Amino acid sequence: MAYILIIITIIFFISPSFTYALIAGTPVVATNVHDGDTVSISIKSFFGIVIGTEKVRLIGIDAPEIKQEPWGRRAKKHLKKLINESGGSVYLEYDLDRRDKYGRILAYLWDKKGRMINEKMIEDGYATVLTIPPNVKYVKKFIVAQQMARKNKAGIWGKGNPTAKISQNAMTISNSSLSACLGAGSESFFRESPDKREC
Repeated sequence: MAYILIIITIIFFISPSFTYALIAGTPVVATNVHDGDTVSISIKSFFGIVIGTEKVRLIGIDAPEIKQEPWGRRAKKHLKKLINESGGSVYLEYDLDRRDKYGRILAYLWDKKGRMINEKMIEDGYATVLTIPPNVKYVKKFIVAQQMARKNKAGIWGKGNPTAKISQNAMTISNSSLSACLGAGSESFFRESPDKREC
Protein backbone atom coordinates (compact mmCIF):
# COMPACT_ATOMS: atom_id res chain seq x y z
CA MET A 1 0.00 0.00 0.00
CA ALA A 2 2.82 2.39 0.92
CA TYR A 3 4.51 1.56 -2.40
CA ILE A 4 1.37 2.56 -4.34
CA LEU A 5 1.12 5.86 -2.47
CA ILE A 6 4.74 6.65 -3.31
CA ILE A 7 4.11 5.98 -7.02
CA ILE A 8 1.01 8.19 -7.03
CA THR A 9 2.91 10.98 -5.28
CA ILE A 10 5.72 10.83 -7.84
CA ILE A 11 3.22 11.03 -10.72
CA PHE A 12 1.56 14.09 -9.18
CA PHE A 13 4.92 15.79 -8.77
CA ILE A 14 6.36 15.20 -12.23
CA SER A 15 3.57 14.45 -14.68
CA PRO A 16 2.61 17.29 -17.07
CA SER A 17 -0.91 15.84 -17.03
CA PHE A 18 -1.31 17.29 -13.56
CA THR A 19 0.24 20.70 -14.20
CA TYR A 20 -1.59 23.83 -13.21
CA ALA A 21 0.18 25.69 -16.02
CA LEU A 22 -1.90 24.01 -18.69
CA ILE A 23 -5.24 24.90 -17.11
CA ALA A 24 -6.90 27.92 -18.72
CA GLY A 25 -7.25 30.91 -16.42
CA THR A 26 -4.41 29.82 -14.14
CA PRO A 27 -1.56 32.35 -13.79
CA VAL A 28 1.74 31.18 -15.25
CA VAL A 29 5.20 32.74 -15.21
CA ALA A 30 6.73 33.72 -18.54
CA THR A 31 10.36 32.67 -18.26
CA ASN A 32 11.56 33.83 -21.68
CA VAL A 33 10.43 35.95 -24.63
CA HIS A 34 11.78 34.45 -27.85
CA ASP A 35 10.37 37.01 -30.27
CA GLY A 36 7.26 39.12 -30.76
CA ASP A 37 4.82 36.21 -30.82
CA THR A 38 6.45 33.36 -28.87
CA VAL A 39 7.26 32.98 -25.18
CA SER A 40 8.19 30.20 -22.77
CA ILE A 41 6.27 29.54 -19.56
CA SER A 42 7.23 27.53 -16.51
CA ILE A 43 5.42 24.25 -16.01
CA LYS A 44 4.56 23.32 -12.47
CA SER A 45 3.51 20.04 -10.94
CA PHE A 46 0.27 19.61 -9.02
CA PHE A 47 2.12 20.70 -5.87
CA GLY A 48 3.63 23.82 -7.45
CA ILE A 49 7.11 22.50 -8.17
CA VAL A 50 8.62 23.78 -11.45
CA ILE A 51 9.41 20.78 -13.65
CA GLY A 52 10.23 22.46 -16.94
CA THR A 53 9.13 24.97 -19.56
CA GLU A 54 6.85 25.00 -22.58
CA LYS A 55 6.80 27.32 -25.58
CA VAL A 56 3.62 29.28 -26.21
CA ARG A 57 2.75 30.75 -29.62
CA LEU A 58 0.38 33.71 -29.36
CA ILE A 59 -2.75 32.99 -31.41
CA GLY A 60 -3.81 35.28 -34.24
CA ILE A 61 -0.75 37.47 -34.61
CA ASP A 62 2.41 37.56 -36.68
CA ALA A 63 5.39 39.57 -35.45
CA PRO A 64 8.64 40.23 -37.35
CA GLU A 65 11.32 37.58 -37.09
CA ILE A 66 14.28 38.55 -34.88
CA LYS A 67 16.63 38.89 -37.87
CA GLN A 68 14.22 41.28 -39.57
CA GLU A 69 15.74 44.42 -38.12
CA PRO A 70 14.83 46.70 -36.57
CA TRP A 71 11.27 45.49 -35.98
CA GLY A 72 12.10 41.95 -34.94
CA ARG A 73 14.08 43.24 -31.98
CA ARG A 74 11.52 45.95 -31.23
CA ALA A 75 8.59 43.51 -31.27
CA LYS A 76 10.39 41.19 -28.86
CA LYS A 77 11.20 44.11 -26.57
CA HIS A 78 7.58 45.31 -26.61
CA LEU A 79 6.17 41.88 -25.79
CA LYS A 80 8.65 41.65 -22.93
CA LYS A 81 7.50 45.07 -21.70
CA LEU A 82 3.82 44.04 -21.74
CA ILE A 83 4.60 40.87 -19.77
CA ASN A 84 6.77 42.76 -17.27
CA GLU A 85 3.90 45.20 -16.70
CA SER A 86 1.97 42.16 -15.52
CA GLY A 87 4.75 41.21 -13.12
CA GLY A 88 5.96 38.46 -15.43
CA SER A 89 2.77 36.51 -14.80
CA VAL A 90 0.12 35.93 -17.49
CA TYR A 91 -3.05 33.92 -17.97
CA LEU A 92 -3.65 31.48 -20.82
CA GLU A 93 -6.84 31.17 -22.81
CA TYR A 94 -7.18 28.44 -25.43
CA ASP A 95 -9.13 28.15 -28.64
CA LEU A 96 -10.12 24.97 -30.49
CA ASP A 97 -6.61 23.84 -31.44
CA ARG A 98 -4.34 23.82 -28.40
CA ARG A 99 -1.03 23.02 -30.11
CA ASP A 100 0.54 23.76 -33.47
CA LYS A 101 2.46 21.40 -35.73
CA TYR A 102 5.66 22.23 -33.84
CA GLY A 103 4.19 21.13 -30.52
CA ARG A 104 3.92 24.65 -29.11
CA ILE A 105 0.96 25.63 -26.96
CA LEU A 106 -1.42 27.98 -28.79
CA ALA A 107 -2.98 30.57 -26.53
CA TYR A 108 -4.28 34.06 -25.96
CA LEU A 109 -2.27 35.74 -23.20
CA TRP A 110 -4.00 37.99 -20.68
CA ASP A 111 -2.25 40.22 -18.19
CA LYS A 112 -3.26 41.01 -14.61
CA LYS A 113 -5.12 44.12 -15.76
CA GLY A 114 -7.41 42.07 -17.96
CA ARG A 115 -5.78 43.14 -21.22
CA MET A 116 -5.20 40.62 -23.99
CA ILE A 117 -1.51 40.81 -24.90
CA ASN A 118 -2.09 39.38 -28.40
CA GLU A 119 -4.45 42.27 -29.15
CA LYS A 120 -2.09 44.85 -27.62
CA MET A 121 0.78 43.70 -29.85
CA ILE A 122 -1.39 44.40 -32.91
CA GLU A 123 -2.87 47.62 -31.56
CA ASP A 124 0.57 49.00 -30.68
CA GLY A 125 1.88 48.21 -34.17
CA TYR A 126 4.32 45.42 -33.36
CA ALA A 127 2.41 42.58 -35.03
CA THR A 128 -0.15 42.01 -37.76
CA VAL A 129 -3.20 39.78 -37.92
CA LEU A 130 -2.53 36.17 -38.89
CA THR A 131 -5.42 33.98 -37.83
CA ILE A 132 -5.28 30.27 -38.58
CA PRO A 133 -8.64 28.43 -38.50
CA PRO A 134 -10.12 26.96 -36.39
CA ASN A 135 -8.63 29.40 -33.83
CA VAL A 136 -10.75 32.39 -34.82
CA LYS A 137 -12.42 33.41 -31.57
CA TYR A 138 -11.08 36.98 -31.52
CA VAL A 139 -10.52 37.62 -35.22
CA LYS A 140 -12.91 40.60 -35.36
CA LYS A 141 -11.23 42.15 -32.33
CA PHE A 142 -7.82 41.71 -33.96
CA ILE A 143 -8.95 43.26 -37.23
CA VAL A 144 -10.23 46.33 -35.37
CA ALA A 145 -6.94 46.58 -33.47
CA GLN A 146 -4.99 46.47 -36.73
CA GLN A 147 -7.20 49.15 -38.27
CA MET A 148 -6.52 51.35 -35.24
CA ALA A 149 -2.77 50.73 -35.51
CA ARG A 150 -2.80 51.72 -39.19
CA LYS A 151 -4.89 54.80 -38.51
CA ASN A 152 -2.60 55.89 -35.67
CA LYS A 153 0.52 55.01 -37.68
CA ALA A 154 1.70 52.93 -34.74
CA GLY A 155 4.90 50.90 -34.87
CA ILE A 156 5.37 49.17 -38.21
CA TRP A 157 2.65 51.35 -39.74
CA GLY A 158 4.61 54.51 -39.04
CA LYS A 159 5.51 57.07 -41.68
CA GLY A 160 8.55 56.11 -43.71
CA ASN A 161 8.27 52.41 -42.92
CA PRO A 162 7.88 50.27 -46.08
CA THR A 163 5.29 48.12 -44.28
CA ALA A 164 2.97 51.12 -44.07
CA LYS A 165 2.75 51.22 -47.87
CA ILE A 166 1.28 47.74 -48.17
CA SER A 167 -2.20 47.79 -49.68
CA GLN A 168 -5.18 47.65 -47.36
CA ASN A 169 -6.30 44.67 -49.43
CA ALA A 170 -3.39 42.57 -48.16
CA MET A 171 -5.62 41.48 -45.28
CA THR A 172 -9.15 40.23 -45.87
CA ILE A 173 -11.88 38.84 -43.67
CA SER A 174 -13.89 35.85 -44.75
CA ASN A 175 -17.54 36.50 -43.87
CA SER A 176 -18.33 32.80 -44.04
CA SER A 177 -15.68 31.57 -41.62
CA LEU A 178 -14.97 34.82 -39.72
CA SER A 179 -11.27 34.10 -40.22
CA ALA A 180 -8.61 36.62 -41.18
CA CYS A 181 -6.38 35.35 -43.93
CA LEU A 182 -3.93 36.70 -46.46
CA GLY A 183 -5.46 37.98 -49.67
CA ALA A 184 -4.90 36.04 -52.85
CA GLY A 185 -1.39 36.48 -54.15
CA SER A 186 -0.25 38.22 -50.98
CA GLU A 187 2.29 37.19 -48.38
CA SER A 188 2.43 37.74 -44.68
CA PHE A 189 4.50 40.83 -43.93
CA PHE A 190 7.01 38.86 -41.90
CA ARG A 191 7.20 35.47 -43.65
CA GLU A 192 10.30 34.73 -45.65
CA SER A 193 8.47 32.93 -48.44
CA PRO A 194 4.91 31.94 -49.49
CA ASP A 195 5.74 28.34 -48.53
CA LYS A 196 5.94 29.38 -44.88
CA ARG A 197 2.50 30.95 -44.93
CA GLU A 198 0.29 29.39 -42.26
CA CYS A 199 -3.02 30.86 -43.36
